[in-house]
Amino acid sequence: MKRITVLLLPVVMVLSLAISLPVSAHFQLVLPSDDCIAEGESKELDLQLIFTHPMEACHTMDMELPTDFGVFRKGRKESLLNTLEPLSFQHGKAWQTTYKARGFGDLVFYVEPAPYWEPMENKYITQCTKVVVNILGMPTDWDAEIGLKAEIVPLTRPYGLWVGNVFQGIVKMDGEPVPYAEIEVEYLNAAAFSGFVSSVAVEVPADAFITQVIKTDGNGVFTFGIPRAGWWGFAALMEGEEIDGKEQEVGAVMWIKAHQMK
Repeated sequence: MKRITVLLLPVVMVLSLAISLPVSAHFQLVLPSDDCIAEGESKELDLQLIFTHPMEACHTMDMELPTDFGVFRKGRKESLLNTLEPLSFQHGKAWQTTYKARGFGDLVFYVEPAPYWEPMENKYITQCTKVVVNILGMPTDWDAEIGLKAEIVPLTRPYGLWVGNVFQGIVKMDGEPVPYAEIEVEYLNAAAFSGFVSSVAVEVPADAFITQVIKTDGNGVFTFGIPRAGWWGFAALMEGEEIDGKEQEVGAVMWIKAHQMK
C-alpha cells in the first residue's frame, strides 16, 4: 500500500495543479503596422504573424510556415507566402513581411496556418485568420467572404471604429453559418507586448476577465461592444476533421482595431 501511495502522489499533485491553472486562449495574430492609411501616409505595411496569448503576453507558440498566406483585394487573391521571413518573438517562432500597398480600397490579409499540436489539450489547433486594412477611406472588400475553411464575415465595417461601437459578424464553416458557436474575445495587450514582460499592463480583477466568451445566435451572428481602444481578436472555435487520429480544433479568427474619440 505504501508503494502505491508513493506512485500515485505525484500524479495527484500534477492533476491538481493542472486543474487549478487557468487555460489561456490561443490566438493567431496577423498584425499590420497600420489599420487605416490616410492621404500622405506611407503605404508600406509591416505585418507580423504570431501565435500567442494576446491579453497575458505570457507565451508564444512556435509557428511553422503557414499553409497559405495572402491578401484579398478587389475580388482577387494574391499569395504572399514566399515573402515571409522568420521572426523570433518572445522566444517563439513567428513570421513577418512587408507589403507595399497601392491605389485605394480594402486589403484583406489572411492566413491559414499549419496545424499546431497542443500537447496540454491533446489536439491540433488551426486558426484561419483575417484582418482588414483600408487605404484612403474607400470601402471595397471588407465584407467579402474569401473562401477560408473557417471564416468570420463581418457585418460591421472592421475599421474606422470608435470605442463604444458594436462589432457584428457571421461565423462560417465550409461556407455555412455556424449557430451557437463559442467565440473567445481577447484584447491585444500592446503595452505588455512592447515591453516583453510576463505581467499584463491592463489591470485584470480575476482570471475570468482575460478572455471574454460570447456565442453566435441561431443564424451564426455574434455581437460585441468595444470597451477600449486597441486591437481586439475574435476566435470562433469549431470541431474539424481529425489529424492522425487526433482531434482538430478549427478557428475562425478576425482582428479589429478601435480608436478613442478625442
